[in-house]
Amino acid sequence: MSSARKLFVYDTVLRMHRGGQLQSPTLAFETWGELNEAKDNSILLFGGLSPSAHAASSAADSSPGWWEEMIGSGLPLDTDQYFVICVNSLGSCFGSTGPASIDPETGDRYRLSFPILALEDVADSACLVVDHLGIDSVHTVIGCSMGGMSGLAFCLRHPDIAQRFVSISSATRALPFSIAVRSLQREMIRSDPKWLKGDYDPGDPPITGQRLARKLGMITYRSAEEWVQRFGRERSTDHPLAEDQFVAEFSVESYLENRARHFSGAFDPNCYLYLSHASDLFDLAEYGGSLESGFKRLQLHQALIVGVSSDILFPIVQQRELAAGISSVCENTKFLELDCIRGHDSFLVEMDAFRPVICRFFESCRE
Repeated sequence: MSSARKLFVYDTVLRMHRGGQLQSPTLAFETWGELNEAKDNSILLFGGLSPSAHAASSAADSSPGWWEEMIGSGLPLDTDQYFVICVNSLGSCFGSTGPASIDPETGDRYRLSFPILALEDVADSACLVVDHLGIDSVHTVIGCSMGGMSGLAFCLRHPDIAQRFVSISSATRALPFSIAVRSLQREMIRSDPKWLKGDYDPGDPPITGQRLARKLGMITYRSAEEWVQRFGRERSTDHPLAEDQFVAEFSVESYLENRARHFSGAFDPNCYLYLSHASDLFDLAEYGGSLESGFKRLQLHQALIVGVSSDILFPIVQQRELAAGISSVCENTKFLELDCIRGHDSFLVEMDAFRPVICRFFESCRE
């Protein structure tokens, strides 16, 4: 159904949205399904801040992807009918050019010499992959979390290519609460003595800062209701009373520590800083001076906006705002509020709630 990760080298200069440029950037992507003869059955998928392009398993790579239960034969993103493309975000560390990549002009890592990254750059680089594949029109653009803003940027900047848009737990721009959280996460990394202003040894990165940033992130990705149901006040079996009475006494603390350790070291800290900052910078209102003017640039035929009632990072009010704005320029727009308890991460873990929603959307496309 798919080959292994593919690499596309854009063999010229890519000019960045907020200034600067990249020489011959590489873009990593994976595909599932087959592109039909008319080349009009493609789905372009944008992920959140930390995932790679490996959204689902394949014959070439059997490891589970980050949206494993959504992509495949008979699944919502049905590979018997659609050609699914997932591009690793520009600025990431999973194959696409980012701060951890080698600058061809210096022979050393970009580190903080990497240009300011915007989600517009993520969108435009994905468009380069679409063009590379010989696709003139994308059937549906789907974006989750940060990927929803990247997808919205794609639809804004390439309206002649994007026909339909599905936004999941995303927004037109970040709220002050989300900006504050990400700002603190970045400060945690930058305050780690091992960060060295971005010039750290890749073999000895600022793990402590990353761990703390990930813990804070996990608190905002889930909901207080889930913490109560899942952990309550259960004590941790890992609590080292003799060593430190203040560490991991409760199960929820152990959970956060385990998640943080799993993430830290697997994701480049500078890449994290750049993508986090890009999430804060995006603002639909920059397209004409207001949200209304930004929405008017869209030329969508159909849209679906999905939000979760327990999401505190991209709260449901933002989903309503996005749906109302798109519906002002696209009559065939639907908004759904899901009553999931796992907060912002629900689209990754509550598949029983999300699968029917996405299935119905693609069924409506064929009516």
